[in-house]
Amino acid sequence: MPSVKPSAAPIVWPNGKKVALSLSFDDARLSNVDKGTVLLDQYDVKATFFVVPSAVKKRLEGWKKAVASGHEMGNHSVNHPCSGNFTWSREKALEDYTGEKMRAELIEANQQVQELLGVKPEVFAYPCGQMFIGRGRSTQSYVPIVSDLFISGRGWRNEAPNDPAYCDMAQIYGMEMDGKDFSEIKDLIETARKTGQWLVLAGHETAESGGQTTRLAMLKQLCEYAKDPANGVWIAPIGTVAKHVNKQRN
Repeated sequence: MPSVKPSAAPIVWPNGKKVALSLSFDDARLSNVDKGTVLLDQYDVKATFFVVPSAVKKRLEGWKKAVASGHEMGNHSVNHPCSGNFTWSREKALEDYTGEKMRAELIEANQQVQELLGVKPEVFAYPCGQMFIGRGRSTQSYVPIVSDLFISGRGWRNEAPNDPAYCDMAQIYGMEMDGKDFSEIKDLIETARKTGQWLVLAGHETAESGGQTTRLAMLKQLCEYAKDPANGVWIAPIGTVAKHVNKQRN
């Protein structure tokens, strides 16, 4: 997708809302369709799920139902490549990737998701939040590839919401919501609302407890807060917000 330049004017959110909020979950964890979408659907909240095709196959009917409910399916690659410094990623290390190999994998992931779920992903999340390929002097960013193929690319464990008038859509910030209490998430929303920012939250499992888990109790409170008109929150999938921002920036 062509790069969209920063806007001199602030971005206006729909219907007078003061802050945009997107919920996103990585890897197509089983708990996402076993429990997560069940809760989100109760509040008519639509999220973005960055899926790995092999994981989708383990709960295919559940993922088809999630698509039918209006949730967004994003690309999270075929092999989830990360640095080989993670020993579990040694056989799919980013240090061993070329641009051609990465582009081919992301296109293949899109094709597989479309075959499985009938939708072509428009958004991407960098596995492990890592945006490089190669090693040492041969290291390159694969952000340009993501920019070519998608309307947005989301990072991981970033430290701020996004300034919608300025942010690079191929490198939007994703702030972790795994393991967080609602009070912590509420503080992030209120900080973002002060300047009309776009808060993108990123998680993995959706369950009562556990590692890499967005807690269902927190998610319930978050949905109730976001759906209360008094709080001025526009909650929508990443692709929906990205298109809204790009339209105004153009």
